[in-house]
Amino acid sequence: MSMEMDQLVQLILNGTGETLYMTLISTAIAYVVGLPLGVLLVITEKGHIRPNPYFNSVLGTAINLLRSIPFLILIVMLFPVTRAVMGSAIGSKATILPLVVGAFPYIARMVESSLKEVDHGVIEAAQSMGASPLQIIYKVMLPESFPSLLNGLAICLTTILGYTAMAGAVGGGGLGKIAIDYGLNRNKMDILYVASIALVLLVQVMQVLGTRSSKWIDHRRK
Repeated sequence: MSMEMDQLVQLILNGTGETLYMTLISTAIAYVVGLPLGVLLVITEKGHIRPNPYFNSVLGTAINLLRSIPFLILIVMLFPVTRAVMGSAIGSKATILPLVVGAFPYIARMVESSLKEVDHGVIEAAQSMGASPLQIIYKVMLPESFPSLLNGLAICLTTILGYTAMAGAVGGGGLGKIAIDYGLNRNKMDILYVASIALVLLVQVMQVLGTRSSKWIDHRRK
């Protein structure tokens, strides 16, 4: 029994490491793509600093289309691309590509929502002082919306963490794979429950850290 417990603990620890690896790496890459797209969605709106309604409409439609694809279907659709780019379509490393594709549209909309909270009067004041569009973005919009962006980051992390669990059903790694392959498929409910609890704890930790960091930074700004 002691040996079984040791093996279970090691299995969960390995799965947790893989889950964090997939979540953090894919979130970082997805933000590199999603953040500028979110900025573009805002500044190209009618009445903003670089209005372009046609571009805004096309970009918004493309993002909405990607967001509408269920993640499990997206993984399967991307199998050929994932295999070509990552060398394999299964495993923790291979799962990063579909995670990024599934997450960056969501992040773009989160960034858009955060930037829209910035008082337009502050932007107009910066424009009246001769600030360029890039200066307005980097010195006004992003700093002013930083607490909201940080809170959005926590939400995105928990969302992507949930995606990793779903990826376990189609060859992904981490705690999702353990819950399905070692727990559900082998009818070992103790492993299923432990892996699920570990996922819930990870979600709670990320959400609490993100919320507290956002509140702390918001308080510091005041």
